Amino acid sequence: MAASEENNALFPIFILTIMALALVPYTIMKLCSAASKETKSIHCKCSDCSRSGKYRKSLFKRISNFSTCSNLTIVLLWVVMIVLVYYIKTQSTENQVFDPFQILGLEPRAPESEIKKAYRKLSVVYHPDKNPDPDANKYFVEKIVKAYQALTDPVSRQNYETYGHPDGRQGFEMGIALPKFLLESQKNGGILLLGIVGVCILLPLVIAVVYLSKSAKYTGNYVMHQTLSTYYYFMKPSLAPSKVMDVFIKAAEYTEIPIRRTDNEPLQKLFMLVRSELNLDLKNIKQEQAKFWKQHPALVKTELLIQAQLTREPASLSPSLQGDFKHVLELAPRLLEELMKMALVPRNAQGQGWLRPAIGVVELSQCIIQAVPLSARKATGGSSEGIAPFLQLPHFSEAVVKKIARKKLRVFQELRDMSMQERAELLSQVAGFSPAEVEDVETVLAAMPSISLDVECETEGEEGIQEGDIVTINAWVTLRRDNGLIGALPHAPYFPFHKEENFWFLLADSVSNNVWFWQKVNFMEEAAAITAASKTIEDTMEGSGANMKEISATIKKTVDKVKSGSRLVTGKLPAPAEGNYNLTCYCLCDSWLGCDRRTNLKVKILKRTRAGTRGGFVAEDGPITEDGIEEEEDADDEEYDEDYESEYSEDEADEQQDTKQKGPAANGKAHNQGSDSEGSGSEED
Repeated sequence: MAASEENNALFPIFILTIMALALVPYTIMKLCSAASKETKSIHCKCSDCSRSGKYRKSLFKRISNFSTCSNLTIVLLWVVMIVLVYYIKTQSTENQVFDPFQILGLEPRAPESEIKKAYRKLSVVYHPDKNPDPDANKYFVEKIVKAYQALTDPVSRQNYETYGHPDGRQGFEMGIALPKFLLESQKNGGILLLGIVGVCILLPLVIAVVYLSKSAKYTGNYVMHQTLSTYYYFMKPSLAPSKVMDVFIKAAEYTEIPIRRTDNEPLQKLFMLVRSELNLDLKNIKQEQAKFWKQHPALVKTELLIQAQLTREPASLSPSLQGDFKHVLELAPRLLEELMKMALVPRNAQGQGWLRPAIGVVELSQCIIQAVPLSARKATGGSSEGIAPFLQLPHFSEAVVKKIARKKLRVFQELRDMSMQERAELLSQVAGFSPAEVEDVETVLAAMPSISLDVECETEGEEGIQEGDIVTINAWVTLRRDNGLIGALPHAPYFPFHKEENFWFLLADSVSNNVWFWQKVNFMEEAAAITAASKTIEDTMEGSGANMKEISATIKKTVDKVKSGSRLVTGKLPAPAEGNYNLTCYCLCDSWLGCDRRTNLKVKILKRTRAGTRGGFVAEDGPITEDGIEEEEDADDEEYDEDYESEYSEDEADEQQDTKQKGPAANGKAHNQGSDSEGSGSEED
């Protein structure tokens, strides 16, 4: 019959088990996350990035980075677990296996003479006649005598060999995993009841309430649902980057920034420094200023802090504003990503988003990461993006840009296309750069990505496209850098946090301002890209009836292509109504200026017939100097025209003229190499 008794050692075992179930997986997750961050820490080596300090791994910074609340809690819990293991090991001796040879200090299968000799030797030490200690008497009776009997008495020996104990079959013990003092007195029943209710009912209930409240407030990207609703409501089909800023600062996270009276004077000084970037009407400057300060205080504070980043004025902030400044910038990347998705979310029956606000969000993101004023993007001379791309380079300023412009170098792509020797001569002789400063510029230019697009559009199993068909888009986005790297952190010395490069692939109709298809592309996660591309190729080839040998060979080529710096973008969309469509494929970078890529794609869709001929995509290979948007003027367009023009907002007539000169390429394919964000004719035929 089973014996039941309370074992005081079971409570630490119970606590240790509960702690291990939660602590071990969480620790593994934290270690994997830290390891992935270490592998992604390929960053710029220029002097500006080195002075920024965000990549510096000093002992103090390592300790400060480690000394977070979660990390210290993990360490403390592991210390408690180690103490519990030691306590259990030293206290739990009741469940040891009965081994008579070990008790008598003999080797297994020792002869009977040595067994008797060892018994007599231990009897001298532990026998009650020789040792009056009660513990010694207990040990002699329960251990030594039973061990001797198990090895000499025939019955005891048979029981030991059969059941593992000289007394025969032993019952199992049951214990309650609670402290012993709770079970010794009947007065502790209330405490025991409260403990059971707290652990079994209240604790799970509290955890569920906290989880549900957070999940109801935040999305999977840790952005508030209220922020998404606000972005969706205020997003308009035509927004310049300055207007995108007005929507961006309305995030619910920013409205929770603390408002302090002591910040009024520093904000007033900051306002005077960035006033020229706030798009105020100079003719009615007093009214405009009064209108600006009448906004919600959190919105005013957020916009001024972002303008401090764009104008590189964080040093003028007070210590209290420095903390708010870093908080605003820390939230900016994921808020901009959600704002981009709100611009691309389906807005019509065809499930298409808006092109112009999406481009505005990317331009705002580029300026925040590189700390470049939005006004620097105003088209000047032969450059559609102004001097903004130059200002992201180390040691460049407006004065330096003006000096090199005298040498008729006004387009950023022309600077990239120059040889190292020509650039060194230009920067040293015209701009007055030292050899070290020239080396910094070369380091950043070598880290800048060059994007090429290879797009194929088709209706699977058909020769062309009719209205209502399901169109499959397969696009290879290839990244190259002069330094040979694929995934790397961008040069961003003025952005105080690590920021990965993200690219947005858009297939859009610039005339109707509609985005037909979009996908986010990242070059840091190589393993995920290999898995996704391999699965897509395998599913496509299995559907076409290819054999396993052909599928394996194609997947191997795909894996090699991904490892060499390419990413597969694939998707499906319904073919629209009958007509001719001039589409544009965009690949926009959210971190670098002057690295965006675009190419033309013509679509001819025929009316669906029972047995009619089918039209198809006609791709154009060649530089696009203008995108343009032809539509009726409305209030939003007037607001857009009053602001500076985006790099993608030129006249459509010039684009059509270039298209006629170049002529169409192969049906269903578009291939472009290099960077063509300037529209300066640097693209290869």
